[in-house]
Amino acid sequence: MDDVGVKAGSGQSIPQLRKHPRVRVAAPFPCSLTRVGLLRKGSVEQGLGIIYDVSAKGVRVMTEAVITPGDRIAMSLRLPNQATSMFIETATVRWGKEQTYGVEFEGLSLNDNQHLQTFMNHQSGSGRPLAV
Repeated sequence: MDDVGVKAGSGQSIPQLRKHPRVRVAAPFPCSLTRVGLLRKGSVEQGLGIIYDVSAKGVRVMTEAVITPGDRIAMSLRLPNQATSMFIETATVRWGKEQTYGVEFEGLSLNDNQHLQTFMNHQSGSGRPLAV
């Protein structure tokens, strides 16, 4: 089921294309990422990033690493209040604007999926899911 949002100022509901609601994190948290697959000569293939929101299938991350839509990356992140880090072996960069990127996870483990759901449920209690 898709999210439904309200267009600012109009009061009208407009359908959103997002299949998985995302939640803004109370405090952005760090992650590390590495490009996988073909490497570009002379570019930074790994780096640190800051995660600003999370969905069941991905994150919005700001980074100085050189990545572009279509790139496949691996990510390591530790969700706030989680004892262990998650390692996502494969994720795809779906969009980018300036140094901010939308990243879609591929094949999360059951354990990582549970950590993600627990985190999102906790964040949703303190704020509303983002529709846009």
